[in-house]
Amino acid sequence: MHSISSRLSDNDGTAFGFGGDYNPEQWDPSVWQEDVALMKVAGVNLVSIGIFSWALLEPSEGRYEFGWLDSVLDLLHESGIRVDLANASASPPPWFSHKYPQSLPVTATGVRLGYGSRQAFCASSPEYRAAAAALTTEIARRYAEHPAVIMWHVHNEYGCHNQPCYCDVSGAAFQRWLEKKYVTVDALNEAWGTAFWSQHYYHFDEITPPRQSGTFINPTQVLDFARFSSDELLECYDAEARILREHSPHPVTTNFMGFMMGLDKPIDYWKWADHLDVVSNDHYLIAEDPRNFQELAMTADFIRSLASGAPWLLMEHSTSAVNWQPRNIAKAPGEMLRNSLQHVARGADAALFFQWRAAKAGSEKFHSAMLPHAGTDSKVWREVVGLGSALKKIAEVVGSRVVGADVAIIHDTDARWASELDAHPSVDTNAMAETRLWHDAFYRLGLTTDFRRSTDDLAGYRLVVVPMQYLMTDDGARNLRAFAESGGTVVVTYLSGIVDEDDHIRLGGYPGAFVDLIGIRIEEFFPLRADEKVPLSRYGPGLRFSELGRATGAEVLAEYAGGPTAGSPAVSRNRLGSGSAYYVGTSLTEAGVLQLISDIVGEAGVTPAHTVTGEVEVVRRSDGEHTWTFAINHGDSVGVVHVDGIDLLTDTITDGRLTVAAGGVAVVRESAR
Repeated sequence: MHSISSRLSDNDGTAFGFGGDYNPEQWDPSVWQEDVALMKVAGVNLVSIGIFSWALLEPSEGRYEFGWLDSVLDLLHESGIRVDLANASASPPPWFSHKYPQSLPVTATGVRLGYGSRQAFCASSPEYRAAAAALTTEIARRYAEHPAVIMWHVHNEYGCHNQPCYCDVSGAAFQRWLEKKYVTVDALNEAWGTAFWSQHYYHFDEITPPRQSGTFINPTQVLDFARFSSDELLECYDAEARILREHSPHPVTTNFMGFMMGLDKPIDYWKWADHLDVVSNDHYLIAEDPRNFQELAMTADFIRSLASGAPWLLMEHSTSAVNWQPRNIAKAPGEMLRNSLQHVARGADAALFFQWRAAKAGSEKFHSAMLPHAGTDSKVWREVVGLGSALKKIAEVVGSRVVGADVAIIHDTDARWASELDAHPSVDTNAMAETRLWHDAFYRLGLTTDFRRSTDDLAGYRLVVVPMQYLMTDDGARNLRAFAESGGTVVVTYLSGIVDEDDHIRLGGYPGAFVDLIGIRIEEFFPLRADEKVPLSRYGPGLRFSELGRATGAEVLAEYAGGPTAGSPAVSRNRLGSGSAYYVGTSLTEAGVLQLISDIVGEAGVTPAHTVTGEVEVVRRSDGEHTWTFAINHGDSVGVVHVDGIDLLTDTITDGRLTVAAGGVAVVRESAR
């Protein structure tokens, strides 16, 4: 992975990226001078430009106008502000969609979407791909050597509003993708189980996207279409990134969207990450979530894991309220600083925002910005300036990596896709909710967590959790077993290992892929009714799910104490090799998971680096020579962290005991021991 820290260096050395999306085209040029002057006051050193500028850069087909962009880039360069320059391919202009209506995306119900919003294109459209490549080429030629530009930004939030597309062009591309994958129609029929419901195909050109039908669509067809749709967008990214790399050595990125909550079929970011020179991410709090800071931590851990532990970039977050939630609640005083330093603590080398100046028109006019509608005499502006100052004070942390992650959570994209298919045992089970439940338990215990795929090398971890990984490959199952046999501790939850990569049930008892690993055989699922609970002999009660089964070698730690599964194992431990595997057959409460994890971490040899009291989040970064402890207090009372060193934000010596005020933050360079 490339680093941009050296490209942001100034007379004082390396620096965190600080700034955000800048959209000067939305304002009269007379405003630009004020923008740049205020950026310097705030300490801004990096802005993203051109993300949604296609309509102004190419007012008609093949006619480009770059004068305004030239002026902006020159102005920024004169002020020492670097640029992450976008290729503007995210949103085709109206003239393009009007001329090429077949490029517009189509829904599963057959409705072709209109333009007038953003990202109104089909990823398989040859007209879109050609136009995006032509625009990218012109931008690359013109600005490859501009001194302000230090990084290329391809597109924006791939898959956010137009994926998947079900049009005939996508259908033909899907057929080609399937033929490449399966080679023969017979192999596809076997993988898709088309003997069911008379779905047998005789030619690839008979296959369509999984459009809306009378009832459930073939689940493997839906799963393959999710894989295909992710790959089609990746082809678009690769084609544009290739052009940019041909013209300059600048690193190329595109902004991810964390776990892509709420979207139909998220992109396979694991597959995408290797195609980016720098991994970057957008993150927005769900304001009404009382523990949204923990969801932020989980997402940051995921992005760091996609970057293989290397520093990554927070490309967008908000200074305060957003515009797209049911109730767009403003951030409380100090919340923006805590949010930003959370991302930095968990590996980000930049804290950027959407956007620099709050818009006065358009759908995002109520979205907060670094420079709000109220101007500089405002809470938001004062906090922006304060954040810029804080990032300068801790600049020595730039380039370091997060340390101390002895725990990994398995998150396979295929497993998430498959878990969200239709016709499953219960609508109340949710892989992402279960994943967050377990991450939250480690968070509460002060333990840093990585995310990994089931097939990744797990040798560096002591404890691995497999939360509701419904789809599991043979390779993944073997890898997890080998990890346990070599001394690791594995925790597998309900609805894991149920199907193979074709969404075929693993026969012989649940959870098929893990029966030997966990020493438990489940014969039948007993989902709970809405709001029903099942008592457990320990760690209880159980929620949403229960199972009828028996131990085949495992030690039962908790049984179901009521209902039709009474006496069956709910929580168990199986010894194998020099390690062990736990199984949890129900969804535990927050308290239940915390109790179980507290029992397990001791056995696994996992302990937090520092003793903490109160609601203080503690994460450490290190460059091999120095270690920095980030302490962020999300509670409403004082917290204490036992750490020896100097707080870079206040220049005070902790002398082994750091007091963190309610809502406060600290970054301590630890003393050498």
